[in-house]
Amino acid sequence: MFNVVGIRFKKAGKVYYFDPGDLAVEKGHAVIVETTRGIEYGQVVTNRKVVGEHDVVLPLKKVIRIADQKDHMTVSENKIAAKEAHEICTKKIFEHQLDMKLVDVEYTFDRNKIIFYFTADGRVDFRELVKDLASIFRTRIELRQIGVRDEAKMLGGIGPCGRMLCCSTFLGDFEPVSIKMAKDQNLSLNPTKISGLCGRLMCCLKYENDEYEQAKEALPDIEETVKTPYGIGKVTGLNILERILQIELKGQGRVIEYTMEEFLNADVVSIQSTD
Repeated sequence: MFNVVGIRFKKAGKVYYFDPGDLAVEKGHAVIVETTRGIEYGQVVTNRKVVGEHDVVLPLKKVIRIADQKDHMTVSENKIAAKEAHEICTKKIFEHQLDMKLVDVEYTFDRNKIIFYFTADGRVDFRELVKDLASIFRTRIELRQIGVRDEAKMLGGIGPCGRMLCCSTFLGDFEPVSIKMAKDQNLSLNPTKISGLCGRLMCCLKYENDEYEQAKEALPDIEETVKTPYGIGKVTGLNILERILQIELKGQGRVIEYTMEEFLNADVVSIQSTD
């Protein structure tokens, strides 16, 4: 078991566990820690807690210190320098006529490395670009190709719902989203209606998917023939969100409705399924 605090390095970024040691570290504190990228500045997002070995990456690194005013100034200076580096790199990309789009630039806290995030349709030979950037900035240069979902997370924006993008505000990790989720929720399969700003399926399709899957397991499919206490009928309507299904009784010209609870308790048997 390990005593840890959760630290996030970017807004809506992944949470990493570190050993706080004897420091009085609390949620909301800015701290300096050592990572695989070097010395970094992060925000404590969870108070001390005990976790198992399977929840941490060993060896567990320690929190070096609580950030002071000098550290805050360093972070602000790094952000200003990153904007300047963005302008310079954009010009160099144009000069080298490279088919790539620069998305963001980030200095590590100790300025031992500058990371340039970019998108491109395929592989890009940026060796000459790296040489130019290294001669200008006199530090380690890393060009990291990212996907369109990561680009949306970095840049942010407003989704079709009118709210800020989930990925840029609170989603730590991207989860797989499939077209089947849209079908299960009876949503329009029009790509413009179920795609986010990144052009991929909206992350929010995942939020209620488990609930829909559980309901679909308990309820019959559309067009399925069932035997009810009122006679044989066919399922003509299915509202999974409200847990209501409609059954059209054969030869009677009427439709009966069941809630999910009523359906499970009623003597209804599936006798045929038509695809």
